[in-house]
Amino acid sequence: MRRTTRTARAAMATTSALAALAALSACTDAGTTSGSSGKAGGGKDTLTLGMSQDIQGWDITAQPSYQGWASSAVYDNLLRCDAEGKPQPGAAKSWTFKPDNTGATIKLRPGMKFTDGAPVDSAAVKTAIEYSKTHGGGANRYKAMKVSTPDDLTVVITTDKPNPVLTARLCDVRLASPKYLASGKTNKEPVGSGPYRLDKSATTNGSVYAFVKRKDYWDSKSFPYKRLRVKVITNETAAINALKTDQLDGSLITQATYSQAKSAGLKIQSKVNGVARLLLTDHQGKKIPALGNRDVRRAMNMVFDKDAMAKNLYRGLAEPTAQIFRSGSSAYLEGLKDPYPYDVKAAKKLMAKAGYSKGFSLEIPFMQGQNIDSLMPVVKQQLGLLTIKVKQKNLSGPNAITELLSGKYPVPMWMLGNYGDSRLDMADYVLPDGIWNVMHEKDPKIAGLWNKIQTETPAESVKDQQAVNKYLIDQAWFVPLAATRTFYAYSPKVRIQPSTDPAGLHPMLWDFK
Repeated sequence: MRRTTRTARAAMATTSALAALAALSACTDAGTTSGSSGKAGGGKDTLTLGMSQDIQGWDITAQPSYQGWASSAVYDNLLRCDAEGKPQPGAAKSWTFKPDNTGATIKLRPGMKFTDGAPVDSAAVKTAIEYSKTHGGGANRYKAMKVSTPDDLTVVITTDKPNPVLTARLCDVRLASPKYLASGKTNKEPVGSGPYRLDKSATTNGSVYAFVKRKDYWDSKSFPYKRLRVKVITNETAAINALKTDQLDGSLITQATYSQAKSAGLKIQSKVNGVARLLLTDHQGKKIPALGNRDVRRAMNMVFDKDAMAKNLYRGLAEPTAQIFRSGSSAYLEGLKDPYPYDVKAAKKLMAKAGYSKGFSLEIPFMQGQNIDSLMPVVKQQLGLLTIKVKQKNLSGPNAITELLSGKYPVPMWMLGNYGDSRLDMADYVLPDGIWNVMHEKDPKIAGLWNKIQTETPAESVKDQQAVNKYLIDQAWFVPLAATRTFYAYSPKVRIQPSTDPAGLHPMLWDFK
């Protein structure tokens, strides 16, 4: 998820003045020296990170992968997935997956405890998974999992059908004390088993979150800083100034301040990875009848000048794209010519053909600081050319993410990262139980292809994954706007290893050295 407020800075050829946007992508180009600058940030033993919007509470099912450093500080994951999506030790010390992708046996490391003193045992893992089945926007990810606990340190997970993305799902499982999850007060204060505990005395909600390292943490060496501070700085210029004056050790920036950060001597990690997009999830028109018409969805694709957006809105630091998958992934179609080139006149004809020449109304959810702040005016203006009246619905607070993914708003607009394994993108964005397929509508074509993909190896499934991509493009389930980047700026006094984030969004907390 994204969080940052942007200042209008760039102009697009087909629109009025617009702000520069950031994108989701992977991070590379690590620094070379160690130690924290931290003059105003808290000293050499303190790592101080900027965050472009406030956290959405502490519930384990409401923790986004984007800028999730506070979550990683207080919660352990059952497994950690590396940059390639391969499982690494977390609360789990070892694991064995069934060859047919229908389950796994997990062995937990002994002696781990939550901050309330409760043990991190198999019962706690089962409680976390059962809780995740009924809470948060990703509940469908876990509903098919059956959990048994043969002993205190063994967890057996089974599914009725093969799940080729089971590894990723288990990497998403965050663990919290069972008593805490049963309390109904999960947003008050976290009770996890992570490398840090929340320092309430030094925390000001909405401004700065302070953490103190747990001395007995099992992976203490991966978290060398005794203290962690996460500061909420919603203004990018303020974040850049804080980086320059050593008040921050690292922060996400955008194209708007990229040159400024470079000239200031800051290190920057960057890689093309994500795709800014509209997700047209109401394919059957159940909530918005117009979206059930393919010509309408195609017309919505044709009113955006992607070349101009990449060049001007993204300052040449993005690429136009007609597909949602990452370049180089199995589903990606090399050499694809955009089937919906920018053509407002042709788009209007499609709308008339579909019977919607007078347009319709569309409510799009909006969360400040998710790097869509300045994209929203573009979307409103361009869709307005088709007499589609866009109303911006502002979401905030601890329930914002759940509401965003609830299906109440069939057309989310987001900067979504892309996995190296495109099957994960399909699971999240395409399948009926996908977290971002918010209307969860079934499609027989997709179902048939996915049934084949489930039992095929990644190499065997390339043809079928590309068939899914072709179908999505033909049916115009998405409006891809640009293949974008994230830029993570950090002090040259801090060393960051190449990002291990499987979604390629930014450095993970354990990447800071």
